[in-house]
Amino acid sequence: MAISDYQLIEAWKEVLKLSKLTPGQTVTILTSQATHPQTLSCALIATQSMGAIVNRLDLPPVNGEKAFSRDSLAYLGTTPLTGNRAAIAALKHSDLVLDLMTLLFSPEQHDILKGGTKILLAVEPPEVLARMVPTLADKARVLAAADKLAGAREMRVTSPAGTSFVCPMGEFGPTAEYGFVDEPGRWDHWPSGFALSYPNDHTAHGTLVIDRGDILLPQKRYVAEPIVLTVEKGYATRIEGGVDAALLRDYMETFRDPEGYAISHIGWGLQPRARWSTLGLYDREATIGMDARAFEGNFLFSLGPNNEGGGSRTTTCHIDIPLRNCTVSLDDTVVVKDGRVVNE
Repeated sequence: MAISDYQLIEAWKEVLKLSKLTPGQTVTILTSQATHPQTLSCALIATQSMGAIVNRLDLPPVNGEKAFSRDSLAYLGTTPLTGNRAAIAALKHSDLVLDLMTLLFSPEQHDILKGGTKILLAVEPPEVLARMVPTLADKARVLAAADKLAGAREMRVTSPAGTSFVCPMGEFGPTAEYGFVDEPGRWDHWPSGFALSYPNDHTAHGTLVIDRGDILLPQKRYVAEPIVLTVEKGYATRIEGGVDAALLRDYMETFRDPEGYAISHIGWGLQPRARWSTLGLYDREATIGMDARAFEGNFLFSLGPNNEGGGSRTTTCHIDIPLRNCTVSLDDTVVVKDGRVVNE
């Protein structure tokens, strides 16, 4: 159901307060043709009402002729900022960038963050943003999970469907996504609510079973029959099953890049206001599926790049896969038991 401008403006104000926006700071709102008009108009009102100096930077889309989906996370090649020195300069001179376009997994984003600019991504439908306005409690919960990831040397994941997966850890630090940007140089995504890290390069191994009802993103599809991934030395070497497996194999082949099969980030969902079932209520082009990524107790793993976590692997292929009913252990501590968060 649609929400009023008043509700969305209030949601924006709350997130901006949590992000420590103060009068006189410069905010640049980054937009494209796919930006939701209500999200933009309410962001403009909220930032100006809080005394910010506000700019809007609208950039043309790229990669449309290469991507096999309109989803902004379906193809991680160049961005509208690639080679655009004037636009990059404007963003670097901003205290806060509201990314209503999607710069994720881009070297330009890393460059902007290094200068202390904060970037908040917000591309979900307005009613999803309003339902999952972040809180300080979200932050505390996600940071506690990130601390556990920081101290772990191994993650083990099992499930009744047959998952038996091992990830040695320690090479990369944890990432905490709680939905607002309260420190210089911080990136986050509203809505979110999960902690993740990356396995040591070329070490993850075992079997991952994507069971019925689990989700493929950016396909935004509930799996109808199990897909079995065999992981060896950090890469999915076999993708077996029926039609769903064939569809996944065919999609991944379009990138013609072996790095797309690498295990990327690993972690679990911590957002109680996100729901596994929500994806089935939306048109595929209306959402990027943050409910699916963040719902409480999922095991979320990804295929593709690890440069967001400090690694050197880049690829245009990025697939997020949240699994249900898994048990996740860090060393000898169970943090998710049969799809429910424990030991908090």
